[in-house]
Amino acid sequence: MIDRMPEYETIRQIQTVLVLHFVEGRKQAEIAEQLNLSTSKVNRLITQGRKLGMLKIEVESPFQRLVELEDALVRADGLSSAMVTPTVEGSEKATLQQVGQAAASHLAETLRDGDVIAITGGKAVSAVVECLDIDRQWDVTVVPLTGGVQGKYFTDVNHLATRLAQRLGGKTMLLHAPLFAESRAQRDMLMEVSSIREVLELARRANVALVGIGSVQPAESSYYDLHPVPEADRKMLVGTGVVGEFMAHLIRDTGAVANFALNSRLVALSPTELNRCPKVIGIAAGAGKVRPISAALSGGYLNSLIVDEDTAEAVLKLREGKENVA
Repeated sequence: MIDRMPEYETIRQIQTVLVLHFVEGRKQAEIAEQLNLSTSKVNRLITQGRKLGMLKIEVESPFQRLVELEDALVRADGLSSAMVTPTVEGSEKATLQQVGQAAASHLAETLRDGDVIAITGGKAVSAVVECLDIDRQWDVTVVPLTGGVQGKYFTDVNHLATRLAQRLGGKTMLLHAPLFAESRAQRDMLMEVSSIREVLELARRANVALVGIGSVQPAESSYYDLHPVPEADRKMLVGTGVVGEFMAHLIRDTGAVANFALNSRLVALSPTELNRCPKVIGIAAGAGKVRPISAALSGGYLNSLIVDEDTAEAVLKLREGKENVA
C-alpha cells in the first residue's frame, strides 16, 4: 500500500513507461534501453502505476452478447467454461461448422502430452475433427466411448477416433464392437471381451472427452442415425419422457438414463462413468438440441459446453423456467 503520492517527476516517469508499454506496445527491455533504466525499474514503475490507479484497461467486443451468454451458462450450471458462437440464420450446417471450429480451438488450448481423449460419434464431433488445425504433434491417445454404427462417417466412432488421432499426430485404440448388441446377454458378453474391456477402461481414465448431444424428436433426431427405430416407436419414446441421448443412452429431463431395453443393449460406457474425467466437453447446435442439452446439464455430465447463440438463449430460458416452477 502506498502511503503518499510520489513526486511529480516519478509520476511523469510512470506515465511515460505506461504509454510506451500499453499504448505503443514496446517491450520492457526496449523501454529500459530508451529511458536508460534497468528492466527491473521499468517493471516496478508499471506495478506502481497499477497501484496508483493510473492504468485502466477496457476490452470491448463486437460479440459482447455471446460473452454474456457464456457467463450466464457457467453461473447457471456450474460449468468450468462455456463457448457460444453466432447462429447462422437459415443454415444449420454453417452454424454447426462454427460450433465445431470453436470446439476445435478449445480442444487445442486444453491438450497436454500424455492425454487420453475419449469421443462419441455424431455430426458435432465430426465437425470438431474436420475443423482441427494443429501446428504441432501431440503425444495423445484417442479412444471411442461407444461401439460404432457403420454406414455413415459420423456414426462410425472408430473412423472419427482414427481421424482425430491422425490430425493430432497421436495414436488410437479402436473399439471393435457394434453400438447395439442383439440382447442384453450378448452386450454383457461383449463388454467382457478383453480387447473391448481394455479400450473402455482406458476411456474411463480419459483426461478429455468430446461428446455430442442428440435429439429424439422425429423431425430432427440424430439418435435414429444410430438405431433404425420404427416411426411408431419414435413417437412412443417422445411420449414417455425421453428427451435426448447422451453417449447413445436415452435420457430424461433430469438427465437420468431411461429404463428402456435399448439402453441395456448398448456397448458403451454409461454417462456417469465420465464423472472422473476432468474435461467433458459437450458440443451441440440447433433448436432440436435444447431439451437434450438441458437434460445433460441437469445430469451433471458436462464440464464445458459449446453451442450457438440461439441454442444457448433457449437453453437458459428453459432452465430458468424450470427453476421458477421448482
